[in-house]
Amino acid sequence: MSLSGRERRILAEIERALERDDPELARRVAAINRIEAGGDLPPQPYGDRLRMWALAHVWVLFWVAALVIVLLLLAVLTT
Repeated sequence: MSLSGRERRILAEIERALERDDPELARRVAAINRIEAGGDLPPQPYGDRLRMWALAHVWVLFWVAALVIVLLLLAVLTT
């Protein structure tokens, strides 16, 4: 949803007032806006490692579930 010209002017006035009153908060708000816009994402220290760990465990759970289903089918067919 796009802002109108009037809304953009009001927002710019609020941002300028914030920069004057509390520059540290203005920097943090700017950082949040950059992150939400898709730029300057913070580094994820365990991102790749956690993803690989989760993927491995998902496959293990899949194979365990498949084995249990096969064993249950085998038990039903042999009785």
